[in-house]
Amino acid sequence: MARRKPAAGATPAADDFAARVLAWYDAHGRKDLPWQQDPTPYRVWVSEIMLQQTQVSTVLGYFDRFMARFPDVQGLASAPADDVLHLWTGLGYYARARNLQRAAQRIVAEHGGEFPVTVDELAALPGIGRSTAGAILALSRGVRATILDGNVKRVLARHHAVAGDKNDAAVLKALWAHAETHTPYTRVNAYTQAMMDLGATLCTRSKPRCDACPLAASCRAHAQGNPLDYPGRMTVAKKTPVRSTTMLLLRDTQGRVLLEKRPASGLWGGLWSLPQCDDEQSLADALAARSLREHARAPLPAFRHTFSHFHLDIAPVLVDVRHVRGRVREADGAAWVDPAAPGTLGLAAPVVKLLATLAQPPNPM
Repeated sequence: MARRKPAAGATPAADDFAARVLAWYDAHGRKDLPWQQDPTPYRVWVSEIMLQQTQVSTVLGYFDRFMARFPDVQGLASAPADDVLHLWTGLGYYARARNLQRAAQRIVAEHGGEFPVTVDELAALPGIGRSTAGAILALSRGVRATILDGNVKRVLARHHAVAGDKNDAAVLKALWAHAETHTPYTRVNAYTQAMMDLGATLCTRSKPRCDACPLAASCRAHAQGNPLDYPGRMTVAKKTPVRSTTMLLLRDTQGRVLLEKRPASGLWGGLWSLPQCDDEQSLADALAARSLREHARAPLPAFRHTFSHFHLDIAPVLVDVRHVRGRVREADGAAWVDPAAPGTLGLAAPVVKLLATLAQPPNPM
């Protein structure tokens, strides 16, 4: 028996939610993203981790290079950490890359190289939360698993007019309940991608295109005329703190620059960066500790690098040095590199910028 069409002005039934989302996806959804081709759990997982706090347009090139170097979970698990971080350079949030490899190693060691088949097992791995686990299973295996990433939170909060901060426990509980209610039992992979696409392309943070949204007829925020009020935000805006540092480009007589590997945890954990100092004494100490003697010094243009929770003002200083006793002092976690060809080291983004500056030929007079 055919379902009756709602009368004019009526709100579509709640169980029609997924059908409308899927119909929109069939006509307008994204279907040509690289991780949608041969959507194995491994490929979907890598894409989901890369896409956390990062735009699709940025991820595209990184994903292809990552897959070419690490085509399967075994290759990622056994790779040198520097190789993994090198291919992550520029994506930011480097803990994601470190957790990605840690999770790969556990999948190989504890699951025989096969991805777990339940949300709970996946969510127990480093860097994989409940929503990411659901996305991996839904997109790669068609398992009915719910997701609640930032885009989906926004769609559901507006559709159901869920008031309050989106990270509040009670609000999250309500949003998860709505996500569970609307997730269909068929075409789960398409529905999951559709919900992410809706939030990314129509139900956007600042300029939602309600006129094109398949859910507009039943969206409570749209009916109220205030979609930008959802999801709620903390009312007290915090001022982003600013820190500062001096980065030393210690350049030897061969034109090489000294890089040092940072500790595994903390800022730029596990990446190669430049020595830093706070004052003249710490600069002198830095040179002495490395058996170096200053020959010439020149400041480079300062710039700001922004993290998710603070700004870092960087004052670079180029210091031409000579090796005491005429030899390079090699140490663990230190490397002299050609600025034009630093190799496959995982580099902090400001370091990439500064090395590129040194690698450029001088302007002709």
